[in-house]
Amino acid sequence: MENVWQFMRDNWLSNRVFTNHEDIVGHCCYYWNRLIEQPWRIMSIGMRHWAHRF
Repeated sequence: MENVWQFMRDNWLSNRVFTNHEDIVGHCCYYWNRLIEQPWRIMSIGMRHWAHRF
């Protein structure tokens, strides 16, 4: 989950000024829904060498 959150911050949520808490939640929900529509991207985020070497 940390990798997913890092991806969202690095690509969609960084360098923004949010007006209030609802604005933050709204953006997070929007980009979360955008991400779950892209299962190939979730797979690529989860494919870490250290997690699959065993």
